[in-house]
Amino acid sequence: MAPTLTLKPGTAWTDAWQRCAAVAPEAFRDDRVLNLWAARWHADGRALPATSPVDQSPIAGPPRLDTAAARQAVRASLDQHRAWRHIPLPERRARVAATLDALAEHRELLALLLVWEIGKPWRLAQADVDRAIDGVRWYVDGVETMLDGRSPLAGPVSNIASWNYPMSVLVHAMLVQALAGNAVIAKAPTDGGVACLTLACALAVREGVPLTLVSGSGGELSEALVRSPEIGCVSFVGGRDTGARIATAVADLGKRHILEQEGLNTWGVWNYTDFSALTAAIPKLFDYGKQRCTAYPRFVVQRESFADFLAAYLPAVRSVRTGHPLAVEHPDDPLPALDFGPLINAAKAKELADQVAEAVDRGAVPLHRGTLADGRFLPGQDTSAYLPPVTLLGPPPSSPLHHAEPFGPVDTIVLVDTEAELLAAMNASGGALVATLSTDDPATFRRLAPQIRAFKTGHNKPRSRGDRDELFGGFGASWRGAFVGGELLVRAVTEGPAGERLPGNFPDYQLNA
Repeated sequence: MAPTLTLKPGTAWTDAWQRCAAVAPEAFRDDRVLNLWAARWHADGRALPATSPVDQSPIAGPPRLDTAAARQAVRASLDQHRAWRHIPLPERRARVAATLDALAEHRELLALLLVWEIGKPWRLAQADVDRAIDGVRWYVDGVETMLDGRSPLAGPVSNIASWNYPMSVLVHAMLVQALAGNAVIAKAPTDGGVACLTLACALAVREGVPLTLVSGSGGELSEALVRSPEIGCVSFVGGRDTGARIATAVADLGKRHILEQEGLNTWGVWNYTDFSALTAAIPKLFDYGKQRCTAYPRFVVQRESFADFLAAYLPAVRSVRTGHPLAVEHPDDPLPALDFGPLINAAKAKELADQVAEAVDRGAVPLHRGTLADGRFLPGQDTSAYLPPVTLLGPPPSSPLHHAEPFGPVDTIVLVDTEAELLAAMNASGGALVATLSTDDPATFRRLAPQIRAFKTGHNKPRSRGDRDELFGGFGASWRGAFVGGELLVRAVTEGPAGERLPGNFPDYQLNA
């Protein structure tokens, strides 16, 4: 009989909220967060109701501004930008470094907010905060050389990012952009993370870093945050449909841009025998329920190796652990070591479940269906945002699971007989951020890897987005504009010598380094 679980004391949403109000009372009021613009916190915008994906309980929602208020915020950010760009680099470094110290002091609170707002298990929530802090420290230590001969942009950097990595992607980028001499604007993701971002920004603003944080619908705020002439650069992380609209706008305006978009990252298996290594890798691929831009939801497998692949894959996927991220058996137990918790919301879980059912109806073969009965949940808990792992063989071409990233714990497998079929299946989405090819022969890898349309291709092991000095970008429709990572992130948000061509995917050229 499974043990009865309880919420670990001190980890309730009300506990986190009270701690936020004590740490940053200027940014948290009653049951809502405030918008930050013109260096002040404003109780404007219409606060929408929100629920935690963890258990559907109410949490703070984003206070959505209208277009007119967003334009005011952009104009105020330009004023901040004009002052900040003249602040000497040593002082900018000192202010950003002080912000990192404050973030480190409140690391566990920031991580707890990520658990409640976007459903990250405790280990991954802490890692998200740590990667933001450690990554920006790397820039603080080395930015002087990166900025040699460069100057801030003419206007602030506008950030529109997805909800899945508020700290290690969004806050990380914002602080580096500010370190480089720019004022920074960010739109809080609609689907989650607003309280975590609010706390992080409150700590930064106290140190004099010129940040703006506003909430609102993408459609309503896009005119201000993308097309405003005051904006010096647009940085976007999200889906291809929204990214394509932003790409069209920035191309029309000739505006600097960094647009990271989804792609179907694939793992190919060709003339490969070390399947024990694959077994060890599979559970790690389910981190955060594959709600990551570098997740691997597609396996392209040589048909004659399929039996060996299944023998390695199925025990690994059956070992994946899910459940309530804060549920423990005894009050003094550590928080559970889960691979993932809920998806971002119940609607996403239903959408994926419907896509799986439709794919099976059209001929896909279900090789594995997990069950929530094996998960760690509180008695009577709402589990509508949870989806156990599913693996399908041969998704039909008519299914979204055939060509698009599911952004959830749904794997698909495609069998191939020739190298040409392998490459075609691995390139199904016309460009991806990462890929992996498992093959015993290094020469085969060297020959095939350049034909895989992924920005990074691993040999027998997964590739990541990368930290610190590792270049990051994407091929095809998975990326538009300047590449980032290491020195390139600084170059993307600064002006260099006349006629400079930044590495990236642009309408008139592509340059990798």
